[in-house]
Amino acid sequence: MANYERLSALDASFLGLEDESYHMHVGSVMIFDARPLRTSGGGVDIERVRNTIEAHLHRVPRFRQRLAYIPYERIPIWVDDARFRLAYHVRHTALPQPGDERMLKRLVGRIMSQPLDRKRPLWEMWVVEGLQGDRFALIGKTHHCMVDGVSGADIMSLILDQDPSTGAPPPQPWKPRPCPSNARLVFEEVRRRAAQPPEALQAAYNALRHPEKTLHELTETAAAIVRSLAPVLSPVSATPINVNVGPHRRFDWTEMELADSKTVKNLLGGTINDVVLATVAGALRAFFVQRGVDPSELEIRALVPVSVRTQDERNRLGNRVTEMIVPLPVKIKTPVARLRFVQQTTAALKKSHQALGAQVLAAISDWTVPNLLVEAVRLSSKARPCNLVVTNVPGPQIPLYLQGAPMRAAYPVVPLYENLGLTVSLLSYNGGLYWGFNADWEQLADLHDFVLAIQSSFRELQDAALRARQRVASASSPRRRSQPKVPPHIHQAHAG
Repeated sequence: MANYERLSALDASFLGLEDESYHMHVGSVMIFDARPLRTSGGGVDIERVRNTIEAHLHRVPRFRQRLAYIPYERIPIWVDDARFRLAYHVRHTALPQPGDERMLKRLVGRIMSQPLDRKRPLWEMWVVEGLQGDRFALIGKTHHCMVDGVSGADIMSLILDQDPSTGAPPPQPWKPRPCPSNARLVFEEVRRRAAQPPEALQAAYNALRHPEKTLHELTETAAAIVRSLAPVLSPVSATPINVNVGPHRRFDWTEMELADSKTVKNLLGGTINDVVLATVAGALRAFFVQRGVDPSELEIRALVPVSVRTQDERNRLGNRVTEMIVPLPVKIKTPVARLRFVQQTTAALKKSHQALGAQVLAAISDWTVPNLLVEAVRLSSKARPCNLVVTNVPGPQIPLYLQGAPMRAAYPVVPLYENLGLTVSLLSYNGGLYWGFNADWEQLADLHDFVLAIQSSFRELQDAALRARQRVASASSPRRRSQPKVPPHIHQAHAG
């Protein structure tokens, strides 16, 4: 059996896009009650945390693998890391007193500013004690070539428990498989390439057997590719968030009740994602005005990742995403009109199968030149097809525990890209909607103002939804019929 796995073109693209300024790792900030894991000295029992993670590693074998490369073409592969040491990856630190959330956010920014060591498995977890309110944080950091948002949320469910009384089972024995020789890697890559022409001939034969179906599929695919490339030919406006990104990060967050977003979409229409995008559009409008930029002159678009992960691919690592590029209505003043615009736009984009085009380009890269996708993304970024990334990942809607410690919040972290100095990511968990904002440290010193603008923008939608509910209630309630007034002399006559 093969002792390695080849990275897909999409997974490998995140390696190719990374440099000293763009760190391609995703992350999360999970906050727990500290009491169940407190030691006699008052700290967090790091060994219990490590034992829990080790007990689950057999379910995520990629966490014990490192990168290697097929000679000559330098195609990346995964091989078992014979030097794997859990203590290197699960680290322990503490906040200086008073240990408030502002200090934790700064620590997250510093951790996310450091690249992962490519000679080791590409992940870290930082146990951070000393957080106010008798809490601690677990900062996760994993390279994007290993996970997308959905698989990251799935892995979180695997490592944590649904029952607070569940103890960590004993870790399963693990022995690294030997790394394949360079000769074997070259031989198997040649064999894989040799198998591609017969596969293409088989596809051609199938196409000839069903020409009408094939023509329809080719037409749809070609149209999808054109639609996916269209934003590149029409650059968005230059804004204060589209800057030359440096290596340092600034992180912030906020949270909402998921039920509040559901109420807004139920009363005003659309989906949860439409509500999120309308909220972001309203916040950007206010943020640009604060920066002295007229929003009525701006063309703004968001890159929105779309999961294509099937049900049987749940709990698997790797990237199974494509993308849509969605116009954001920052020119529109009223919140309801912004939501209507987003609702209509996303519905049209879904019908156009724009996301299919990016998926096809990734498949072509898998079949032909592995670096094709990297070069396509780089060229696209220079053309500025979008202004920011907005991603919304559904997480588990039940409480999760780490050795009895309940997880109270989970804020996601998405990396920055060329000319994109801000990313907005959301994770729903146990009835909450948790927003994470990753930004360039130098260029977005006023990131918290944008967070406040997000809160204000959503309140506008809430108020509009409340008014809509009141109108519906008023229209549906039965009106009392006014009683005719009886002249006084008639009352007197009846009394006599």
